[in-house]
Amino acid sequence: MKITDVRLGKISVPLRVPFKTAVRSVYSVEDIIVEVHTDTGAVGYGEAPPAGPVTGDTEGAILGAMRDYIIKTVVGRDVDDFENLMKDLNSCIIRNTNAKAAMDMALWDLFGQLHKTPVHKLMGGSRKEIITDITISVNDPDEMARDAMDAVRRGYDTLKIKVGSHPELDVARLTAIRQAIGETPNIRIDANQGWEPKQAVRLLNQMQEKGLNIEFVEQPVKAHNIDGLRYVTERSYVPVMADESVYTPADALHILQTGAADMVNIKLMKCGGLYNALKIATVAELCGAQCMIGCMLEAKISVNAAVHLACARQVISKIDLDGPVLCSEDPILGGAVFEEQRITVSDDPGLGIKGIQGITYLD
Repeated sequence: MKITDVRLGKISVPLRVPFKTAVRSVYSVEDIIVEVHTDTGAVGYGEAPPAGPVTGDTEGAILGAMRDYIIKTVVGRDVDDFENLMKDLNSCIIRNTNAKAAMDMALWDLFGQLHKTPVHKLMGGSRKEIITDITISVNDPDEMARDAMDAVRRGYDTLKIKVGSHPELDVARLTAIRQAIGETPNIRIDANQGWEPKQAVRLLNQMQEKGLNIEFVEQPVKAHNIDGLRYVTERSYVPVMADESVYTPADALHILQTGAADMVNIKLMKCGGLYNALKIATVAELCGAQCMIGCMLEAKISVNAAVHLACARQVISKIDLDGPVLCSEDPILGGAVFEEQRITVSDDPGLGIKGIQGITYLD
């Protein structure tokens, strides 16, 4: 199976409600689609969301990296030369992790199709079903409480609450949510780098003292402030997860070995795809830490790839793959089945994607 062509396209999918964090507000998913064609007729699918505020990868950067470096690296190559393909993909251009992730998942898709095996089984095949949380955007306390109640009514038993925008409201936000939903649903929070270290410790301990029962906090301080992250981890009653601080397996190793965080969040768009995500999961396992698999605002192709990873590795014990259920429609044919919090992986060869409706080709 040789790669003969790569086509680039774009999809636009409106969100059910605006998605708001301490960093940005988003109203629709606007993603770049990668189709990798082969001489057998098999097609591998990948997806990259522009995420300038997070990874620095804008739409123009993704397209430029694809056209100038990545496509030239893979066209004409044999899919079965997989390890060398992955190494060349990762070395052909520095950074540009969103673009690399899109090509990475398309190549995994083809590799699975070539060997007539679903990707999650190629990676280990631990389970076929996972349960995701759902994200509650940052707003005023009353609106967040209403959104949390709606999520619980829809069957979600774990909520990820966005905080960090106007931090003086964060304890009130969590108090209103906990009073609205009761003691049973699980609450985890994500500050998206919105707090200072001493402020984070104060807020987290206030939440603990109020009995809000927070499972963990994700990225409380700036990504580059590893000393600040460690300061929070050492002083907070609430466990700390590193997200934006972890892009590479080396990042994960440093943070976990030095006690800067208790857990790490894997996102394909940060690390460049499944190839590197597997390495981060292994690092966490060796360090005795748990992982969460997360996503940005993405449609189903890239989140579907993350589902395969989550179903393969038991060390990935926390799931934050709500991107498709935040969308008001699903233009992707095939792949994992998303039924609110319950996600069932596809057993079709590769990643199981059959096609895309409403794609606009860019070539």
